[in-house]
Amino acid sequence: MSIRRSAVTILSLAAVLVAGCTGGQKPRAYTVLTGGHADHGKKLLSEFRCGSCHTIPGVDNANGVFGPPLMKMAARGYIAGIFPNTPDTLAQWVMEPQTMKPKTAMPDLGISHQQARDITAYLETLR
Repeated sequence: MSIRRSAVTILSLAAVLVAGCTGGQKPRAYTVLTGGHADHGKKLLSEFRCGSCHTIPGVDNANGVFGPPLMKMAARGYIAGIFPNTPDTLAQWVMEPQTMKPKTAMPDLGISHQQARDITAYLETLR
């Protein structure tokens, strides 16, 4: 094998390794994990004016202080202090917080199942 060919092989291997580097953490497939689309979820958080009550990183004008801040939402263990933070439970909470925890301050906003999945996908990016 020539020196040039060896160098190309080494550089190609290095490029593949660097492209796959995630700091030891496996990247999460938000669409597969949640059944939603994070980009659309971000838009929905704005459209439903979730930032009126919550501070939400990456969402314009989402600097509310009435509800809890949603930064690092995906790293939290619980939703509303009592429900395990899983994609399915979070989507259910987004759709029907009053059903899950009567008297919660979070209102039911008429969010559809797919919209809840999209919002959950975005919230799963907040680590």
